[in-house]
Amino acid sequence: MISHPFTKAMSCKCSSFKLVFFFLLLLLNFQSYGQKDLFKKSKENNDLKLSTLPYYSFGKGIGITSPDSLYQLNIRFRMQNRISYMDNEGGDSGYDAQVRRLRLRFDGFIGSPKILYAIQLSFAPGDVGEIVEGENLNVIRDAVLMYRPNKNWNFSFGQTKLPGNRQRVNSSGALQLTDRTINNAKFTIDRDFGFQIHNLHEHEDRFSYNLKGAVSTGEGRNVTDKVDQGVALTGKVELFPFGSFLRDGTTFEGDLMREKRPKLLLSGAFQQNNNAQRTQGQLGSDLFEKRTMQSVLLDMMFKYNGWAAMTSYMSRTTDQNAVTVNPLDSSQKKYVFVGHGFDYQLSYCFPSNYEVIGRYSTQNVGKDIQALTPNTQQFSLGVTRYFWQHTFKLQSEINYDTLTYFNGQTKNNWYLRFQVEIGI
Repeated sequence: MISHPFTKAMSCKCSSFKLVFFFLLLLLNFQSYGQKDLFKKSKENNDLKLSTLPYYSFGKGIGITSPDSLYQLNIRFRMQNRISYMDNEGGDSGYDAQVRRLRLRFDGFIGSPKILYAIQLSFAPGDVGEIVEGENLNVIRDAVLMYRPNKNWNFSFGQTKLPGNRQRVNSSGALQLTDRTINNAKFTIDRDFGFQIHNLHEHEDRFSYNLKGAVSTGEGRNVTDKVDQGVALTGKVELFPFGSFLRDGTTFEGDLMREKRPKLLLSGAFQQNNNAQRTQGQLGSDLFEKRTMQSVLLDMMFKYNGWAAMTSYMSRTTDQNAVTVNPLDSSQKKYVFVGHGFDYQLSYCFPSNYEVIGRYSTQNVGKDIQALTPNTQQFSLGVTRYFWQHTFKLQSEINYDTLTYFNGQTKNNWYLRFQVEIGI
């Protein structure tokens, strides 16, 4: 019988395919054996490297470690996209849609795991602010070098957050509602450039405490165009009566970890900012005259079985009159935002990772500025759906403000907001 040419071709192709398949199996078996052998040798001899390429890890961000372990780089990003509908009494109603925050962060160590660094850059308009001629661009949020000789001590130099109120120290990406409170906006001590020392004593199952201090410029971030004649001194104490929170739970709002036992944080911070040049110390516009300011910041955080409660007190005072006047035009005034406020926040996170949050804030301004700015009450109610803890979540919030002026007049404002937070 004479074979058809197509049949012969198919027979040759099948034979070739079988041969190739055989060699692939042999190669895979060899690689598997070789990898096992390499791993075995690497445990016996630390000098043997599996690859000359850096080591990549995927946890909080993307991590890269050099083959000789002399440096480590971790890359992270996050963004907040939001849309809000606002109705302000006596003003126009409408909506606002924007990229509220867009951050890029780099951190790691160089030379030794004891020598760390953190860099954070911001790009959203709300972060950077308007470009003003003669003023620095506010792209840099953090640029700090740290030395951590052991788990109890941390020394840092550069620009980063001061050890202030709890909500400010926490990332804006770790909030339950879409923004921090009205008191945080006015009384926080925020970022600054200087030296910090942290002495940490946190234990999971017994009384713990942290002591933190800072010496900084008092002028806030990215200030280079002025000769500074003052310094800010900050001190803070943190107490954990029942031990530390799961997974460093004080650094994020809400009981996402569902604490098995009640956990409590009590903290107090004080700052004296000598010869400050801005209306809110590290924040605000420039005053016509320098003022020395004192800030008191008290916090409580409680978490247990999905429930979370927070309360805080913040105040700012000054020894002189808070109002400064333009020496060239007495009609122009700028003032230190003095006064005090309380925040109360309660939430419950369901096992389904839906969370309901309620918040109430009061803000009372100091007598020096009562005729210039109102007292405020704020009511907030929110629902959050967590997909990947705080790094991927959907947030909705309704907020209602009552402003009471010196002459007895009141105004009521409210907004409804939806926000998506995503990051690595």
